[in-house]
Amino acid sequence: MKKRVVITGVGIYSCLGKNLEEVRQSLYDGKSGIVFDPVRKEMGFRSALTGGLTVPDLKGILSRNQRVFMPEHAKYAYVATVEALKNARIEQDYLDSHEAGIIYGNDSTADAVVKSVDTMREKGDTTLVGSGAIFQSMNSTVTMNLSCLFRLKGINMTISAACASGSHSIGLGALLIRNGLQDMVICGGAQEVNPFSVGSFDGISAFSVREDEPAKASRPFDRDRDGLVPGGGAATVIIEDYDAAVKRGAHILAEVMGYGFSSNGDHISTPNVDGPARSLRMAIREAGIDLRQIGYINAHATSTIIGDRNEALALASVFGDYKPEVTSTKSQTGHEMWMAGASETIYSLIMMKNDFIAPNLNFENPDEASKHLNIPAERVNKHFDIFLSNSFGFGGTNSTLVVKNL
Repeated sequence: MKKRVVITGVGIYSCLGKNLEEVRQSLYDGKSGIVFDPVRKEMGFRSALTGGLTVPDLKGILSRNQRVFMPEHAKYAYVATVEALKNARIEQDYLDSHEAGIIYGNDSTADAVVKSVDTMREKGDTTLVGSGAIFQSMNSTVTMNLSCLFRLKGINMTISAACASGSHSIGLGALLIRNGLQDMVICGGAQEVNPFSVGSFDGISAFSVREDEPAKASRPFDRDRDGLVPGGGAATVIIEDYDAAVKRGAHILAEVMGYGFSSNGDHISTPNVDGPARSLRMAIREAGIDLRQIGYINAHATSTIIGDRNEALALASVFGDYKPEVTSTKSQTGHEMWMAGASETIYSLIMMKNDFIAPNLNFENPDEASKHLNIPAERVNKHFDIFLSNSFGFGGTNSTLVVKNL
């Protein structure tokens, strides 16, 4: 008998807000978190657009010895996880007495690597790099820091799957719980926002250059889109075995019904239609529902020409004449990359709990693919009980989650 997997707590730190309430308000108001960063222009960036975010100051919260091992995105993840644990009503005593695990999405730690290499080249002395550098520069930096800070005793793993990392973390955590291997897993995704982390993306002209109107730069599915806008932060989703959650008196938010995944087996950066469509069908099949029960779709759509087109075609092929609302919250946040699958699960959950669908900003003119979808450019006030969230990444990795309101 497979176990049920439920969401009992969420926490977020993003360009839409530093906590759940701020993010809820930004989603409801259709507020953009995208800004112009003059530092990037000075560095020679083609596009200086980014999700606006400040690094949290953890002095007085964590000791210096704890902070020295944490790069920028681990700090975001810490703040998001503190909120998620509070939201789930989980105290440290509970974590100490149970085998709670952590699976978090992260696929780069560029800033720490650059600073270490700069120090070695400038000083010619590796001892000056500092004791925290190795831990800051590893891709597993988020899980290694959080597992130690919260004294976690269960699975401890980083998912490195490009822009599907955060979504896969929830899906894989759910598989462990469903098969009785864990009762609780702290899942999520984190993305650094510093310029070093995205300079190579800018170098291949992946970013929008609509710098005169930052809030209008990210325009998923719109005919006149000219590239994505990078963003970041962290999002934490706490999932549990239903019976264990009930036993501890948890307030259950939702249930993870289905997880679908696939690989395109094709071009390293150009997505196709078949791979995403197979991920969609698998998630719906695993959820055991009729697709017409899905009331909202949070699309991966990053505001790139080919990516948005092929996702629209995949969605149309799977859903046919059924047309639930489809939006990409990246129109407000930009592309939060390794964090996106987790943050978009939270954005969708917030909307489901508050009976609205945030607008797909800047959707003014559909193209030949997006005209087949129901994409609202204004907020929709609507009750829905099931949403589907897509996340796709370089290398052709695809992840789809189906979540039900409880």
